[in-house]
Amino acid sequence: MQIAVVLFDRFTALDAVGPYETLGRLPGARTVFVAEHAGPVRTDTGHMAIVADRTLDEVRDPDIVVVPGGPGQTPQMENAVLLDWLRAADATSTWTTSVCTGSLLLAAAGLLEGRRATSHWLALDHLRRFGAEPTGERVVTDGKYVTAAGVSSGIDMGLTLLGRIAGDEHAQSVQLLTEYDPQPPYDAGSPLKAPAHLVEEFRSKSRFTPR
Repeated sequence: MQIAVVLFDRFTALDAVGPYETLGRLPGARTVFVAEHAGPVRTDTGHMAIVADRTLDEVRDPDIVVVPGGPGQTPQMENAVLLDWLRAADATSTWTTSVCTGSLLLAAAGLLEGRRATSHWLALDHLRRFGAEPTGERVVTDGKYVTAAGVSSGIDMGLTLLGRIAGDEHAQSVQLLTEYDPQPPYDAGSPLKAPAHLVEEFRSKSRFTPR
């Protein structure tokens, strides 16, 4: 089984690494990082890069597609090369997944029309533009499409799909071995829980503008 994690300039690192560390532990699976051009691809901070070992052209029919999000997602909304690849890969994939605003790339490719999906809370409502039904759930499964909310939820998405494919016990083993036992010092991880003034501050500063 081949898992293709898509990279693009200014993606968010954890969006890609979270599923890699969980879903990538699927027995017999091989994970490959792919991009329009092979080589290092910089994350949104500019201080870190992940190497794309293959180009999109070299990976035609992955079994699982993982699309991260990040600030660099916006210009990719009109990248015909990437959108065409997503459509082609989805035609034969067993599972097509996303983390954070990666769901907007799936939506822009026409893959989420009429489907329930999630995204980062600042971008969630924009899914409607593409005919998707936004939901604030952390992980949403609709058919073969599995979308995760913002950034850290990619870990949950990976474990969710891992359980569907390899069984609950294997997913629990991966959770145990990665010691994924969240006990955050603050309970402010969603706009429903965070202080209202912080939520409004980030909404007012958001420059998220899907094309």
